[in-house]
Amino acid sequence: MSETQQAGIARMGSVVLDVPDLAASARFWTAMTGGEILSQDDEWVSTRTSDGWGLHFQHAPDLIPPDWPGQDRPQQLHLDLRTPDVAAASREAVERGATVLRENEEWTTLTDPAGHPFDLCVAEDNPGTTVMGLTFDVPDSHAAAQFWSALIGEPVLYDQDGMAMTGGDRPLLFQQVENYTAPAWPDPARPQQGHLDVFVDDLDAAEEATLALGATRLPGQGETFRVFADPAGHPFCLCLNEE
Repeated sequence: MSETQQAGIARMGSVVLDVPDLAASARFWTAMTGGEILSQDDEWVSTRTSDGWGLHFQHAPDLIPPDWPGQDRPQQLHLDLRTPDVAAASREAVERGATVLRENEEWTTLTDPAGHPFDLCVAEDNPGTTVMGLTFDVPDSHAAAQFWSALIGEPVLYDQDGMAMTGGDRPLLFQQVENYTAPAWPDPARPQQGHLDVFVDDLDAAEEATLALGATRLPGQGETFRVFADPAGHPFCLCLNEE
């Protein structure tokens, strides 16, 4: 199923993971994705994967990691990686500090050193290990795909059987889960595990349009960003494009 691409409110930006140890997470993920560190300080590390994803890390010293696959402390979101040899990539990930949670014929679910789940999915012709997409847990996959498609201006390529996916070079996927538990940022009892930063040219105009889509304004902002939650409760930031 596909839809015609329309102009979005924002442009796809970066995936940001909350982590207790910035150096350990940056080291793990740059090794897994063939990435490079772009900038770093005491609270934030910015990296780019070999296939162009912005993958950043935000210091969260008191992070309560998810307890996958339950919804008491849900994963909320996870990265899906393609690799030509899941077994070999899994061994390398474990050597770097990952933990295997579940093995399947075509993919293996692991956690990174911070406890964030991710999937290694078989893609026999893939050139090494690359990012396939970012998957959100949601109560309604159709509604989530429609919201994010309108926000970032990418078409919905698939939408059925409790799964949906947007297009573009950096796809977003949505998997419908029972007894879904949303984050309640900034409540420490229900913390976010990660979020998306998306880029806009005008924060005021983008905020008005984003709220009209069904987003909720959350506390927290700076001169160059504002914080929101999507209809499923996932936090995200509208960030001023500084290019």
